Amino acid sequence: MSKPLLLVLGDQLSLSLATLRNAPTDAVIALCEVAEEARYVPHHIHKVGLFMAAMRHFAQALRDKGYNVHYSRIDDADNTQSLITEAERIATQYGCHEVRVARPGEWRLWDAMQQRQAAALPWKVIEDDRFFSSPDDFANWAKVRKQLRLEYFYREQRKRTGLLMEGDTPAGGKWNFDHDNREPIQATLSFPSPPTHRQDALTQEALNDAKQHFSEHMGSLDNFNLPVTRRQALVDLNHFLDHGLADFGRYQDAISDKEPFLFHSRLSAALNIGLLTPHEVCEAAEQRYLTGHAPINAVEGFIRQILGWREYVRGLYWTQMPTYKRENRLGFERELPAFYWDGNTDMRCLQRAIQMTIDNSYAHHIQRLMVTGNFALLCGVKPEALCDWYLAVYADACEWVELPNTLGMVLHADGGLMGSKPYCASGKYIDKMSDHCQHCRYSPKQVTGPKACPFNSLYWHFLETNAEQLNRNPRMKLIYGSLSRMKDEKRDAMRQQAEQFLASLPTSPGYGQTSHTQGYLSKGTQ
Repeated sequence: MSKPLLLVLGDQLSLSLATLRNAPTDAVIALCEVAEEARYVPHHIHKVGLFMAAMRHFAQALRDKGYNVHYSRIDDADNTQSLITEAERIATQYGCHEVRVARPGEWRLWDAMQQRQAAALPWKVIEDDRFFSSPDDFANWAKVRKQLRLEYFYREQRKRTGLLMEGDTPAGGKWNFDHDNREPIQATLSFPSPPTHRQDALTQEALNDAKQHFSEHMGSLDNFNLPVTRRQALVDLNHFLDHGLADFGRYQDAISDKEPFLFHSRLSAALNIGLLTPHEVCEAAEQRYLTGHAPINAVEGFIRQILGWREYVRGLYWTQMPTYKRENRLGFERELPAFYWDGNTDMRCLQRAIQMTIDNSYAHHIQRLMVTGNFALLCGVKPEALCDWYLAVYADACEWVELPNTLGMVLHADGGLMGSKPYCASGKYIDKMSDHCQHCRYSPKQVTGPKACPFNSLYWHFLETNAEQLNRNPRMKLIYGSLSRMKDEKRDAMRQQAEQFLASLPTSPGYGQTSHTQGYLSKGTQ
């Protein structure tokens, strides 16, 4: 009698997973910790610990429901340490006739699985339907459009789901309340402290194993506080709804020198590994608006990130890969600045964003886009280097969501497919939205000179260097007009300031060259 091996990946920890629905009674369910997946980029120790602890808890939950579960631990003697070969080893051990798995979150795994469909032990990849839309849905939407833009995709998603809709019209009379969500940091604000999750014996054992095998990776598990069970993820969701959502909208773009979380939900990691569903999170937020507990600008802005942006980047990823990953339209070649691994820079905004990342495997979206991302854009960091860094250091980074955001949104390397203009800014933006600059040795008001904020000269240098590709962009017309009206001596001074800074910028040629990754093996196939 034939039976399948049902492989559950580390970002598929949902009882509603298509692979598990109507599972044959004789099926074997496999979850595998393998070194290859933890090391193809040097994932932050919090991220490794999250996956290992959450996978072990999910395996226990499946056993409690009567499933036949095989769990491969990282230190099992017979573990092949490669996902494909480990799944096939387990299938052979149990006499399974095929390996069945839901679509993974990375094209490299999907491609490897596709190549095994006609093998002696065949793989069957089924659609992961835990999202609002499938890759086919996105492809059908995209093929009839001259330009792909989130706003139009998002409106159709709203109509299709009925979220924040009043009949055929959007709740509050507008589709998008982004204009109301741009308030800077205020000294008088106080922010909710996140819940503290108790670490049971299973979690502690997983974290100890992560520490033993991946101690050279960024971060320390001493302050680990990510949700590793569905119950803990629901605690975080309810805490955000009660204490964060109402103020999330207007302060979602603000940056704090001291506070890493502000009013942000911190739910993306739990969403991306399957402890929460996007449907329940969006519906719960919508309910707070309907009952008058949160304003429309906050709820719409939050739902747009999940129903709109999260779905949009996933659709873009699956319709554009594998060529998308090789895009580099602006021809960037610089290696990643070395301080991205240790925060050793005297630029206060970068130092704090990177230190918060080291501490928490987390930074909110404006820190990623307008601080670490903006700096990398202005310096011309090559897409591969920055994408690998974002994938490594953030607990919520799965490639389907990380790659379009980093390569497309941050670096504009896809020629405008993700965003109609580069998200570049001078130090004035960071000064407006944050309280960093008062603690910094550089001044955002100076463009040249020893105290000038490097963002300022780098900004104009970036515009000048990439003028041939960007000055025809209608959304860049105003700023290029300002550049063209500048006196030659001012442009020369800014150019010289930027080029001197770039020449002195220490870069990291690869993992293993910095203190946080000392001794790390050479970069794998990513």
